[in-house]
Amino acid sequence: MTLQTQLVLQALLENPATQRYGLELCELAGLPSGTIYPILARLEEHGWLRSSWEDPAVHEEAGRPRRRFYRITEEGAEWARLALARVYRARRQPLPGWAVAHPLGHGGVS
Repeated sequence: MTLQTQLVLQALLENPATQRYGLELCELAGLPSGTIYPILARLEEHGWLRSSWEDPAVHEEAGRPRRRFYRITEEGAEWARLALARVYRARRQPLPGWAVAHPLGHGGVS
């Protein structure tokens, strides 16, 4: 798992129930959009995220481009926590608070 993917997952796990739009995730992860969007697409393709487009009336009223929102799925959050915990253990670093969770009953992330 790349460092960039780790940063995106950490940003999504800060508040898993919150929908985040791409540029917001860029800011949280400290990464450029050209790095964030391919990661988001891969995570969504693997079922770790779900995305939805903002209601057109909202962005038209605000006078800005339409946003695509991303939210980590419950199963994706569990997989992400397990995968990130493995990375932290490999580095022999203490686990951050968001990494401690109730793992799923199946084999986890490969």
